[in-house]
Amino acid sequence: MTDGDSPDLPVGNELARWRKRKKISGQLLGDRVGMSQAKISRLENGVSNPDPQDVRSIAEALELPPQEVERLVALADRPYDRFVDWHSTEPGLPERQQFLRQLEGSTREIRTFQPAVVVGLLQTSEYARALLTGYRTELDDDNTAASPLAVSEAVAARIQRSQVLYEPRRKFSFLMIEAALANRVCGPADMLAQIGRLREVSALPNVDVRIIPQDADLPLPPAHGFEIMGDKVVFVDLFNTSLLSRDRRTVRHYQKVFDTLASVATSQIGGLLDKYQARYVRMLPGSAA
Repeated sequence: MTDGDSPDLPVGNELARWRKRKKISGQLLGDRVGMSQAKISRLENGVSNPDPQDVRSIAEALELPPQEVERLVALADRPYDRFVDWHSTEPGLPERQQFLRQLEGSTREIRTFQPAVVVGLLQTSEYARALLTGYRTELDDDNTAASPLAVSEAVAARIQRSQVLYEPRRKFSFLMIEAALANRVCGPADMLAQIGRLREVSALPNVDVRIIPQDADLPLPPAHGFEIMGDKVVFVDLFNTSLLSRDRRTVRHYQKVFDTLASVATSQIGGLLDKYQARYVRMLPGSAA
């Protein structure tokens, strides 16, 4: 261990300290190891998962003692099993959406599960607005409640995020429980528009939308929604913040949870969408019961 360093300090922070001690710029270090300065910055700030081989290359380029090189590589590769592996993200609604967009922008494969609402990347603007407005009107907490402007900014950012769906090189797997269709978070007309959006997106060749029917025997409790980005990040939304983990074992665990829940889902969602479309049509003003 280096002088004054904590053994639990994130490896990116440790590399940043060493780089500054050596008085080497991020650009120069990137040139030495064949990485961009942006990648060096992401690694040092914890935005990118610290790949052990990258850590070794950087540590050796910094001419660290062999023992220190091995310690940092082991730190990058060690399995974590404590809650400290989960880190809080930006608390503001717009900031969370922008942070997610940044993570998703560098990910080839995304898998998302939601037990009670439509997956964020599939939401229409009005559905998203109704959902996010709940944070403003229902949560009597100055640290949590968002202003109308913050809600509008978050909605715009969420819609911008959804543009990634139209990049054919990316692959998306979305999993919801039927309750996401039944939970009326907005008016019937907006729910109908949301169902139409699900039909549209599910037709994309790089998008797989599956729904767990309400009468399915669930193989495990659907405790909360989550998003898995490749094999590097798991993201969980909470009411007042969001949590993410880059621990490989945690990511593998959530991948297994996703696959287990998907085993009782159907990809033939047309019938379920028809069912709820008919329900919301009957709720429209002037419709015959």
